Amino acid sequence: MPTGNHWTADSSKIITWLLEQPGKEEKRKTMAKVNRARSTSPPDGGWGWMIVAGCFLVTICTRAVTRCISIFFVEFQTYFTQDYAQTAWIHSIVDCVTMLCAPLGSVVSNHLSCQVGIMLGGLLASTGLILSSFATSLKHLYLTLGVLTGLGFALCYSPAIAMVGKYFSRRKALAYGIAMSGSGIGTFILAPVVQLLIEQFSWRGALLILGGFVLNLCVCGALMRPITLKEDHATPEQNHVCRTQKEDFKRVSPYSSLTKEWAQTCLCCCLQQEYSFLLMSDFVVLAISVLFMAYGCSPLFVYLVPYALSVGVSHQQAAFLMSILGVIDIIGNITFGWLTDRRCLKNYQYVCYLFAVGMDGLCYLCLPMLQSLPLLVPFSCTFGYFDGAYVTLIPVVTTEIVGTTSLSSALGVVYFLHAVPYLVSPPIAGWLVDTTGSYTAAFLLCGFSMIFSSVLLGFGRLVKRMRKTQLQFIAKESDPKLQLWTNGSAAYSVERELDQKHAEPVATAVPGYSLT
Repeated sequence: MPTGNHWTADSSKIITWLLEQPGKEEKRKTMAKVNRARSTSPPDGGWGWMIVAGCFLVTICTRAVTRCISIFFVEFQTYFTQDYAQTAWIHSIVDCVTMLCAPLGSVVSNHLSCQVGIMLGGLLASTGLILSSFATSLKHLYLTLGVLTGLGFALCYSPAIAMVGKYFSRRKALAYGIAMSGSGIGTFILAPVVQLLIEQFSWRGALLILGGFVLNLCVCGALMRPITLKEDHATPEQNHVCRTQKEDFKRVSPYSSLTKEWAQTCLCCCLQQEYSFLLMSDFVVLAISVLFMAYGCSPLFVYLVPYALSVGVSHQQAAFLMSILGVIDIIGNITFGWLTDRRCLKNYQYVCYLFAVGMDGLCYLCLPMLQSLPLLVPFSCTFGYFDGAYVTLIPVVTTEIVGTTSLSSALGVVYFLHAVPYLVSPPIAGWLVDTTGSYTAAFLLCGFSMIFSSVLLGFGRLVKRMRKTQLQFIAKESDPKLQLWTNGSAAYSVERELDQKHAEPVATAVPGYSLT
């Protein structure tokens, strides 16, 4: 027979245990309410402008520095006595690794934080540039300036761009225009500065100084304050499953045979949620068009300076062409972003993107006929403007297709698709130059590639419109009271039953029809 003290101790434990069980559920519900309270709509201002400033600096330190590597082209070619194709691999590898590892940057920012990813990327990129200053061969530069620096840029670029999309909705195109203009401003400032550094300190000293400059990415990462949006809670069931699996995984002993199964299940669940947009037909068409667009846009930044030198332009004037390209790129970023945010063009941002890509393709086709500085300056202005225009709209068009929640992962995939074209297009262009002794074939191939990208996207949008119109016609023919609406993958008919007290739409699926 237990004594009173024993009974009291045991009963208190039992009572505590009983109270803890519903308490855990209450705690879980309370945390869910707190998370919902903390979630908000995009502020369209406030700290968002600091996010824009941080992304602006990230684009300077990544894309502008990558563009300025082309200024080292002649120096590398002369010092290592290599041909065009071999030297062009340096720029190709930087661009390729930056885009190829973009999904890695998205994964790091999604599962750790955007701040950690950008700071880590800044350290890696700086290390790569500093080690490049001690290179003794092109292979050394392939590894340090190409792979290591490109990996650092990959961890910074897509997470920073995705953060802008989380803080802005109404003025999203303008915010992206300002943020992405860092690429043009950086090119305008860095192109003559890098040329001056090469003349004063040689290419080794210039790379060393660039390595210190790129460390500013760590400061940019500190600005990326996370935000939770209402849209992030749109799929609470999937989020709850993932959270539950993670909690269960923590409770499982690391020596348990179930650990591996729990890890695989949790990983598959999270990846399925993050990359479900890959099955959307609109995204597939966008992905294919990006491949052709990326092939066309890269070689110009490698071969504009060598082409200008080949037609009798001086070194300083050739670098000045890159600066002009950068300045007009800025104007294209900001003005095109502002224009497409206006009410008259808000619903036509997709068409504006197609137009900008197509115009860059036409500029390429005209380039072989421009063989003097007065003719190359208008080319740099036109190409730079529309290059800035479509670069600004890439995240906007991606958001229109996949939404804000999946934007970081989708941008990672979009920039990942840039990788292979960025890798092969400059060497292919260099091979064409070496084979034909002229830049004409290389520029024409790039121009037709960008025009095909624009036409493909336009054709995809036209087919979707025709299919939607056909479904609406069929729905009206079957019942004139039915009105068609879509959720992007399936078609539904909504019959509005007019009740005097409650007029609620009743949704019924239209059998046999799909938009995909």
